[in-house]
Amino acid sequence: MEANRSQNGIQLLLAAEQEAQHIVNGARTAKTARLKQAKEEAEKEIAEFRAQMEKEFQKKVAESSGDSGANVKRLEQETEAKIQHLKVEAARISNDVVQMLLRHVTTVKN
Repeated sequence: MEANRSQNGIQLLLAAEQEAQHIVNGARTAKTARLKQAKEEAEKEIAEFRAQMEKEFQKKVAESSGDSGANVKRLEQETEAKIQHLKVEAARISNDVVQMLLRHVTTVKN
């Protein structure tokens, strides 16, 4: 009877060990599946982010180089406006400058 009880205890331990092994294997499989799923999700997010950054980059490139004619025209207009402003200012004060120069040139100091 004692041998039968001992044999029964060993069988229970072996069964518990096998059940534990199944649980561990199931956990490993679930972990591997979750890691694979997480990797796929991360790759998808990376691809979306890369596409978004590429789109923004292409937009900036198009703004800076593709629209070059408009930029040149805008710069020419700004330059012309500044030149006209300087001409107006020069014409406005040129008489005063001439008078000041004449006064200094014709004044004799001892």
